[in-house]
Parts: sequence; C-alpha cells; structure tokens
Amino acid sequence: MGRMTAVLVAYAGRHGGTRQIAEVIAAELGAAGLTVDVRDAADVAGVEHYGAVVVGSALYYHRWRPEAVRLLERNARALAERPVWLFHSGPCGPGAATHQVSLPAKVALLAARIDAERTVTFGGRLDPATVHGLIPKLLASGRRAGDFRDWDRIKAWARDVGRRVRTRVAL
Repeated sequence: MGRMTAVLVAYAGRHGGTRQIAEVIAAELGAAGLTVDVRDAADVAGVEHYGAVVVGSALYYHRWRPEAVRLLERNARALAERPVWLFHSGPCGPGAATHQVSLPAKVALLAARIDAERTVTFGGRLDPATVHGLIPKLLASGRRAGDFRDWDRIKAWARDVGRRVRTRVAL
C-alpha cells in the first residue's frame, strides 16, 4: 500500500476532547488496514501525500477553531482532488449525542468548494475544570457538564469512512 493511500485525520480543539475523537477515528481506520496520520490541524503543512482526509473541529459558540478553517482554506485545491470527511464536536447536555449542528457559514462555503462529504456532529465534553469565563462556567455547572461523546457512533462512522476510502481511493 503506497503513501498516497494514507489517510490524514486532522483535529482542532483546546481541551483534548476533539483530539481523542480523532485518535479513535484513526484507530478504526487503522484496523481497516489503512495507514493513518493523526495531526493537530495547526501542524499540517499540506495534504498532497494523503489519499483521503478527515478534518474535525471542536465547536465554540457555533464556530470552528481557526486552525481547522485555515487548513481547509490553504489546502482547498488539493482537498478538492481527494475524498474529504468533516466532523465537529460540541453539543453537550440531554440529546447531545443525536443533535446535528450545521456548519458555520464560512466553513460551509469551504466544504462546498472542496466537495466534502456531509458533516457529522458528535457530542462534546464539557469539563467545568477547564472552562473559563462566567457564562461557560454557568453552563458547565448544570446539566450540560459531562462527556457526551458517543464512542460507538464515532467508531461506526469511522468504519464507514474506512470502507469508502478503500472503494474510492485506488489501493
């Protein structure tokens, strides 16, 4: 299997929750026999060496992290030439695991430009210990605190991505 069939899983987040999702996705892709690199979006110089790309961002106030947006902007042409999947994590509280959040407008335009697959929303993690500011602290103190990441759903999505990478990328 050549280098071009490697998959990049890039993530952007402040507190490690999105990184953990990226690592679980990478583990599933690896189990499907794909070569995977997991990188912080800020550290991605280019995507030319990858046959497929997954980009994920934590959602803060319905915005993507700037380093994830920059990755999409800087690599738009190369991303348009390969299959791309996007995910974001963020919703917390009751119903978080099934709550679908639409892409922020700027990211939606980029996603359309690179012809990315439909974005999936995963529940997030809200740890009161890592939250700063009055409003976030109030949110974190109530029913929205906790870990709302649905690992079974994340793994199933990753397995689906793996199957589609294998059929769409010349092995």
